[in-house]
Amino acid sequence: MISVALISLVLFLLGAQFFKLQWKSRGFPPGPTPFPIIGSMWWINFRADHGSLKKLAKKYGNICTLWLGHKPMVVLYGFQAVKDGLTTNSADVSGRLQTYVFNKMANGKGILVSNGLIWKHQRHFGIGALRKLGMRNKGMERGIQTEAGYLVEFFRDKAGRAVDPSFPIVHAISNVICAVVFGHRFSLKDETFRQLIEAYNCIVAFGNSYLYYISEVFPWVAEHLLGPAQKASSCCNFVRAFIRQEIKSHREKGKIDEPEDFIDFYLDQMEKAKGVPGSTFDEDNMVQSVFDLFLGGSETTATTLRWALLYMLAFPDVQEKVQKELDAVLSPSHLICYEDRKKLPYTYAVIHEIMRFSSIVLITIPREAVKDTTVLGYQIPKGTVIMANIDSTLFDPDYWETPHQFNPGHFLDKDGNFVAREAFLAFSAGHRVCLGEVLAKMELFIIFCSLLQTFKFTPPEGVKEVNTDFIFGSTMKPHPYKLCAVLR
Repeated sequence: MISVALISLVLFLLGAQFFKLQWKSRGFPPGPTPFPIIGSMWWINFRADHGSLKKLAKKYGNICTLWLGHKPMVVLYGFQAVKDGLTTNSADVSGRLQTYVFNKMANGKGILVSNGLIWKHQRHFGIGALRKLGMRNKGMERGIQTEAGYLVEFFRDKAGRAVDPSFPIVHAISNVICAVVFGHRFSLKDETFRQLIEAYNCIVAFGNSYLYYISEVFPWVAEHLLGPAQKASSCCNFVRAFIRQEIKSHREKGKIDEPEDFIDFYLDQMEKAKGVPGSTFDEDNMVQSVFDLFLGGSETTATTLRWALLYMLAFPDVQEKVQKELDAVLSPSHLICYEDRKKLPYTYAVIHEIMRFSSIVLITIPREAVKDTTVLGYQIPKGTVIMANIDSTLFDPDYWETPHQFNPGHFLDKDGNFVAREAFLAFSAGHRVCLGEVLAKMELFIIFCSLLQTFKFTPPEGVKEVNTDFIFGSTMKPHPYKLCAVLR
């Protein structure tokens, strides 16, 4: 009797919640029917990948709604919807969803997942510091050229033998960020640096797993039962301890006349902000900002560079054309700089096509409406999650001639000059656009050109077909592969 009453009560409550959700969904963009607890994520099998989002847009349109339990998430699909949705009322949709994992990772500090004044202050300062570091005697460029040189030497030492390029690429890109934030690079043999890279890999791997979603929905499970969640948390702590040690070393060095890296600039800013009411410049925000710069600036660029070399194996005719242009324009002894891009339109177009075609970030980190606003004609209440499908802008058939082919011509006019394309939103748009865009383009250009000027990249002997499928995750990675770098 009691069990019947209990079941009846549960069914009644679920029914009430179901009707409440249907009432609540009125006025939002169309979407699959939401159910209590699971929302409407069932419709895409709890997996926001290429196929499921395309299917969603085909059925419900380029702006539609998915429900994360009882929380609405507006999904933007295709160039026009993503551009208008993120830029028309950009400030209104510039918030970050404060989730269990985000809070564990950043506690509302830094640049990547912070909100309000902290985000505005830290982002504005970060953009200014990176700009100054880039302008000062071409400091950033010099650091990239140094890493490009070490990467060339790595491949030269292999003497054409088959090698997996993943770790040396990650090491080179990570060292660029180290030079920017810490003022120095690390040796490939430095054990602490290896641990730092492994810690970041662990954090990214956790973000790529289903366990991440379980942790967000059931935090107590992550706290007590999920080993990978606890390991990712301890990796975050290791990275923060590493950064604090670097800050301590900078403090011990004492004040210098000219700041040489991001930490120098930040320590100087903390000194200036002493006693300023409401200042957000403190050590916790500095640690998290460095954490964010490292995470945002190493993983994505290293992954894109891995795709770049893989595509040179898959499209040898493109590799040959790049090398012909490099040979015609630059002398073999020329130290490649970012300014050279103006003389190398085809090569610069290839790099942009690599970024477009690899499309490594499927969706942006979700944004949140910070106040009631309008998105593409729909009234969106404060607290609504906005998810932009960046991948759909890079393959939108209305804006790309051959979206599903690797075609550098997408970025060239009829005279062979490089042209920017408005649908190229690889770095997102609006108030949360990637602040490391210029640095990433500099790294990709200088390192890619340095490698192709020196080597011809070929598949290992016996490899008949190059696998260009991706591994689904928070960034779309290529499957592990080997290549041979043959001196030209």
